[in-house]
Amino acid sequence: MSDPELVPLLDRIATALERLSPPSPPPSDLDAADAFIWHAEPERLEPVQRVNAVDLSLLRGIDRVRDILLENTRRFAAGWPANNALLWGARGMGKSSLVKAVHRAVNQATPRALALVEIHREDLATLPRLLHELRDSGRRFVLFCDDLSFDGDDASYKSLKAVLEGGLEGRPENVLFYATSNRRHLMPRDMIENERGTAINPGEAIEEKVSLSDRFGLWLGFHGCDQETYFSMIDGYCARFGLEVPQDRLRAEANEWAITRGARSGRVAWQFVQDLAGRLERRIDKA
Repeated sequence: MSDPELVPLLDRIATALERLSPPSPPPSDLDAADAFIWHAEPERLEPVQRVNAVDLSLLRGIDRVRDILLENTRRFAAGWPANNALLWGARGMGKSSLVKAVHRAVNQATPRALALVEIHREDLATLPRLLHELRDSGRRFVLFCDDLSFDGDDASYKSLKAVLEGGLEGRPENVLFYATSNRRHLMPRDMIENERGTAINPGEAIEEKVSLSDRFGLWLGFHGCDQETYFSMIDGYCARFGLEVPQDRLRAEANEWAITRGARSGRVAWQFVQDLAGRLERRIDKA
């Protein structure tokens, strides 16, 4: 085949390849909202115009950790040094609610001071590319990963370790990382013990597994609540949403609800309040 005959053929091949390859995603508008969700395929930041957040005053029984996280976030939003934070402990005690409530409180005090970006655990491998997109922005961002944990042969924790502290570029100064987990070391005990039993040097193997949590400067523990705190949560919701019920009836129904669920927590309290509002035919709005 002569050279003149090759040119049309190559043009057709190039045109076919262009049709097969997806177009490059447009650059994200980082001023479009105060909250975003990171999608890995295709890579994009989806603006969230209305965040599912409660008012900070409605979170009861976690006063100390609330104040610590709020102060850390305020410093970061103001441009001062701050720590990555791991919120760990009992389920349903307000870990993810606190992150969103703190973000809301900071922006209420200083509008557009801070953007919240949610990244799912299964998308952590794309975290370096997300950081590259945020690095040169004039805004400050809190990356939020809810229910972070690792099991079995999952090695994505290694890339997260590098991003948080040990990478060549390091974490951008305008980005902070908050995560919630039921596990203080982000991994189940049997996974850590399995490393102890199979490694040549058990101590080094365990250090490798648990060192990820050391990348978080703040460890904020959440623990199960007692009955008094549980009732306080419900009283706060009822006062906020105007749910008027005699105190003795409210206590009895709330206690029965907790018994049927087998637990007392902020989540159980909120679920009871939703049920109560439905029975009273009252609308509630957390915002």
